Parts: sequence; C-alpha cells; structure tokens
Amino acid sequence: MNVEEVMAQLQRLGDERVRAMNARNGVGENQFGVKMGDIRAIAKKIKSDHDLALQLWKTGNLEARLLATLLLKSSQLSQQELDRMVRDVPHPPYAAPSQLADWLMSYVVKLHPEKEQLRAKWMADSDPMASRAGWSLTAERIARDPTGLDLGALLDRIQREMATAPAPAQWTMNACLAEIGIYNPNLRDRAIAIGEKLGVYRDFPVSKGCTSPFAPIWIAEMVRRQSK
Repeated sequence: MNVEEVMAQLQRLGDERVRAMNARNGVGENQFGVKMGDIRAIAKKIKSDHDLALQLWKTGNLEARLLATLLLKSSQLSQQELDRMVRDVPHPPYAAPSQLADWLMSYVVKLHPEKEQLRAKWMADSDPMASRAGWSLTAERIARDPTGLDLGALLDRIQREMATAPAPAQWTMNACLAEIGIYNPNLRDRAIAIGEKLGVYRDFPVSKGCTSPFAPIWIAEMVRRQSK
C-alpha cells in the first residue's frame, strides 16, 4: 500500500462520534476519527514498512501518525529523527494522557537502541514533549532497573518543579514520583509526602474501577496489590 491508499482507507473508516471525542480531548482538525482497533487492524495487514511510516508521519494526520508508530522500525531512526518526532507531537494545554505520545513512546522510543542518551538529553530540555519523553523513560527505568539513578535527587527535582511544569511533562513527572514510592520502600513516605504537599491530580476525574493518578492514592493501591 502507498500513502495515498492508506490515507483513503483511514478516511473511509472515520466515525463522527470518535471525531467528536477526539475534539473534546484537544485533538485538532487533522484527524478522521478512526477507532484504535481499526488502526491496529490496518497495521496487522501491512506489518512493518519503515518508509511508508515516515510518509504517514509527515501528513500530520492523527490516525496516520498512530499507524506510523506501529509500522516504524525504531532501530532505523537516528537520534535526530526520533527527537524531531517527539517534539512534533501536539499536546493539549491540560494534564491528560496523549494517545499519540503514548504510542510513540511504547512502540518507537522505548525500543530505540540509544534511548538512554536521549533520556538524559530530554530530562534537561525545556520543550514540553521532549521533557515528557525524558520523564517517561526515567519512570520506566525506576520500575525496571534504577541502577545508576539518584532517586533522592529525582525527588528533589520533582518537589521543586512538578507543580509548575508544563502539562505534558507534569504527567510523566508524576509517574516518576509514583514509581519511586511504589518500588522503593525506604523512599515511600517521602514520595507520598511530596504528592500530598503538591496536590497534583488530587481531584483528577477517573472512571469507576480506575486508580487515581494522584500519587499518594496511586502508590497505596499498587503497594496493596503487590502485598497480596
């Protein structure tokens, strides 16, 4: 399939209800309103196609970019190319997960062979989406292998910066706070105290049965599950 054929198929799959939902979540007009399951089904048929993925990304269309994250070969992207993609993701001015940013992180950034070098660079960056990516990679390291990370210094920085951080970075910075509290009993009380003092996401609305992103509640729930 070429890029024109893929775009035509995505347009045919557009749904007005999905477009409306996307609009409420801050997505701009460059979208068709395609369900995530339909995007995954197209990716399953195409499988991996790096060149097509790059062309789809360049369209700026939401669904084309989501599909691109499933078709890209992460190892074929240079650091510079991946850095540009991360910064190119639009973000709403409020705290909320970004489907495109999350897919890009999960299916491309976290598989990149030089992600650690990028993590260190992005952690010191003022761009909201680059900072978001850096904190997201740091949260992953805290949960999987925190060797070499100064968790106390991370808590110091979170305490200083999280309350006023741009919304995209604040979201993953909060994830780091929670992961430190969940996986490090010796730092748990401090992580909870920071969360309580800052109050970030204290009143964040969540669906029934879902865990609040408010760090003290998040930490307590995950620790409870681990103790079962």
